Amino acid sequence: MKLHVFAPLALAALTALPVSAQGWVDDVVQIDVLDGGTTATGTHRAAIRLTLEPGWKTYWRAPGDAGIPPQFSWRGSRNLEATQMSWPTPEVFDQNGMRSVGYETELVLPIDITPRRAGQPVRLKGKMEIGVCREVCIPSTLIFDRMLDPASPRHPAILAARSDRPYSAVEAGVTSAKCVISPTSDGLRIEAHIRMPHAGGTEYTVTETGDPQIWVSETETTRQGGTLIAVSELMHAKAGSFALDRSALRFTVLGQTRAVDIRGCSSD
Repeated sequence: MKLHVFAPLALAALTALPVSAQGWVDDVVQIDVLDGGTTATGTHRAAIRLTLEPGWKTYWRAPGDAGIPPQFSWRGSRNLEATQMSWPTPEVFDQNGMRSVGYETELVLPIDITPRRAGQPVRLKGKMEIGVCREVCIPSTLIFDRMLDPASPRHPAILAARSDRPYSAVEAGVTSAKCVISPTSDGLRIEAHIRMPHAGGTEYTVTETGDPQIWVSETETTRQGGTLIAVSELMHAKAGSFALDRSALRFTVLGQTRAVDIRGCSSD
């Protein structure tokens, strides 16, 4: 199927661009680190901010067939035990007849940092590998390095980005999420039936498995009254049989009035 081969081909096309293309990425996107200080629980709140030139966009964690998922390295960081990202609600774009999911103009990506030594400064250093697109798509490696001060005040841009998240299933009034999983010639097919209020306008669903080795097709979304039906096909990178953890499945429904984050699904 065409959907099965497009994602690796798209990645190959991007990475095949000449090294000279990287030089003018600096004119398209800028990166900086925002410091939001330490919370009452001892975690440190920071954010990576990407500022894009008008007309350019970058991608969400699950970017669709026309995009590249961002990748992060924290190598060089100090006093950093763990990180947890809170992705703001993305937009859906049409790109050459295919859909992608991401952000225009700016992305502020909040990061909760667990320090190894509570109350001590954290050095957040590393790189972010992303794709940025307008008429063409360009791969980019962005370098960041900042000392974070535990005494820094709350940063309004971080607070705004944290509040701009999808609703949880409970907040959105989801009453059930059930999945029928069946084998196909290439892998598995998921048909999710989610009882939930309409998210407004045309609803678009993104399906994630929690396993980066499992490729997921663009999800077909339809409605039957109060039930949203989301159908996806899955294929493993090694083209063999694989197990699927229902509790790790994640469905993000993007509508005109709200976005909803649904974790896991039952069999009945």
